[in-house]
Amino acid sequence: MLLTVDLGNTQTVIGMYAEALGHGELIDHWRLATHGDRTADEHALLFDQFLGLHDLGLDDVTGICISSTAPTLTAVLRDMCDRRIPNAHVVVIEPGVRTGMAVRYDNPQEVGPDRIANAVAAHDVYGGPTIVVDFGTAIIFDGISEKGEYLGGAIFPGLEVSLDGLFGRAAALRRVELAPPRRVIGRSVTESIQSGTVYGFAAVVSGMVGRFEEVMGPSTVVATGQQAGLITPLVDRPIADEPWLTLYGLRLIYQRNSPA
Repeated sequence: MLLTVDLGNTQTVIGMYAEALGHGELIDHWRLATHGDRTADEHALLFDQFLGLHDLGLDDVTGICISSTAPTLTAVLRDMCDRRIPNAHVVVIEPGVRTGMAVRYDNPQEVGPDRIANAVAAHDVYGGPTIVVDFGTAIIFDGISEKGEYLGGAIFPGLEVSLDGLFGRAAALRRVELAPPRRVIGRSVTESIQSGTVYGFAAVVSGMVGRFEEVMGPSTVVATGQQAGLITPLVDRPIADEPWLTLYGLRLIYQRNSPA
């Protein structure tokens, strides 16, 4: 059994595949808050409890692939694997790991491992040129060439980060549910905030994709991340929704670095 772990700044997503190698489907997935003070033992307990939902445990894990944007927690997960899953083959996305994709960034080590995983997965499924839009703490746009090269991207503040800034600086505005508004021209503060957020970010996606295509040419656009389903239906162009794109990319990278 293979576990793929996407450890982000805000949330951590875990995917479970029945086989470390081969083409098995994603069996289950779990999302938990990322906490910088969580220990290796606490992570092990959480992982074991998730696996227990399928009558499995850490002893059943033969492989694990980790993408992490938090260096401190990367070390914690390594410790967890060393002590609690000693028989598993562990791949951490970092310099030296075979991804099968050339990176055209000025400094390739600056590219987040989740961005590389997304690019690898998107090119495997859709070919190129492809634009990946990842809705997380930040909204990240990444370009992949027809040849399967990672070209670079753009980083924009995410929905929750933007709303935190708005509510933190505007005392008269209150937090609202992040949901599609009933109308574009809001007739209440709640509707106005929802309209500005949802339609505004849809316009950002549309505009950034257009600018990318001015450079890359017509491209397939792929969206992933927790808020993708809220925003992308309102973008004025077809966008493929791949909520587990990162997990699939981690699986591919694991296979390319498997000792078998």
